Amino acid sequence: KRVMVRSAELLSLLLLQWGGLAPTQAWVSSSSSPKITKAVNAKFSFRLQSSPTLATNEITLDGETIRGPITPLGNYVLVKTKDALSATDGGIFLPDQSKERPTEGMVLAAGPGKIHPHTAVRIHNPVKEGDSVLFGKFDGTSVVYNEEQCQMIRDDDILLYYTDGVTMSLSNVIPCRDYVLIELDEDEQNETVAGIVVASAVTRSNLPCEGTVVKVGEGRLASNGEFTPSPVEVGQRVKFKDYGGNDVLIGGKEYSVVRMVDILCTLNNNDDDADAEDEA
Repeated sequence: KRVMVRSAELLSLLLLQWGGLAPTQAWVSSSSSPKITKAVNAKFSFRLQSSPTLATNEITLDGETIRGPITPLGNYVLVKTKDALSATDGGIFLPDQSKERPTEGMVLAAGPGKIHPHTAVRIHNPVKEGDSVLFGKFDGTSVVYNEEQCQMIRDDDILLYYTDGVTMSLSNVIPCRDYVLIELDEDEQNETVAGIVVASAVTRSNLPCEGTVVKVGEGRLASNGEFTPSPVEVGQRVKFKDYGGNDVLIGGKEYSVVRMVDILCTLNNNDDDADAEDEA
């Protein structure tokens, strides 16, 4: 079906494209027909709103002035990234750049959620503006919004989120949907012949993949918008796939964020079994 576009609207789009802007930075004027606006917005991960205070509060995207603030569409989330801080022995906080850990950030704007392609049910977005989130280091698209480094991610990329507090802690963190937070077993240390102490993970071919469940998400999301319960409970020891977890440091302790489908089995606690036999 062919759609007629006014010459002024077409010229605006062409000038934006020739100016070197990415396709996702295109905009349609507020006077455009509903068909044109809907067709253009469907192609992009966000929409630009018109702002009456543009003269006093200039808004920029990747160094270019835009008409108004960004409104993410569907299940997209605009996140302002921040450095993970770690404390030295002297109490000085330094950015944690020694490991490729997940990225932490604050939600600046969030879409309403995606619509399931088969059931047409709106899948709500689990986070909102002001929440802090943890997501994969290489997830999403990098943008510079109002001279600040940001990331446009999907809600599926979010591992953990928290609404209370400035920093992430075990008390305020919440696994997102079908993720499970697992406290890894304490790493054993081995002493070499030369007397050098090394972590046992260095001498093994696989990373630690066993631990105790400390928190679980809402569950796996079904096509009808409802959650299926988690197959594991808090306090259970579990084994998950090698390289199936995302390493996270909370309160100086190592944890792993694992999807429910990547958990292989639960592990019996020998001490608990022995106590049960004694009671019997």
